[in-house]
Amino acid sequence: MARFLIVEARFYSHLNDMLIEGASAALKAGGHEVETITVPGALEIPAAIAMAAESGRYDGFVGIGVVIRGETYHFEIVAGESARGIMALTMDGIAIGNGILTVENEAQALVRADPAQKNKGGEAAQAALALLQLSGRFAA
Repeated sequence: MARFLIVEARFYSHLNDMLIEGASAALKAGGHEVETITVPGALEIPAAIAMAAESGRYDGFVGIGVVIRGETYHFEIVAGESARGIMALTMDGIAIGNGILTVENEAQALVRADPAQKNKGGEAAQAALALLQLSGRFAA
């Protein structure tokens, strides 16, 4: 049994609820413990994961959030930098599933977040589980 932390940027509550439902179900199906914390936005997800990883209390992480394109360049910054931050942490050996949706509109987000449809929360949890298993394989 492993201990996972879901770090969510709670901006679109109804979408996040579905993503968290999918991620939690995937993790709990394997008998793992799940805790969830909330940060202000997607840009804060990598920092929160880094702090939690430093604590040593968790074996893996899932980042959850939704970034919907708007009228300004802000979308590109948030989408790119949150993904870059998560990727940098995974390169340091931290098992993280990236469940931050980056979409054009809410309709796209609904399909991707819904556990009965694309279930991107569940997919992110599966990615974190796969990385955790791989890290165990290469442990000294």
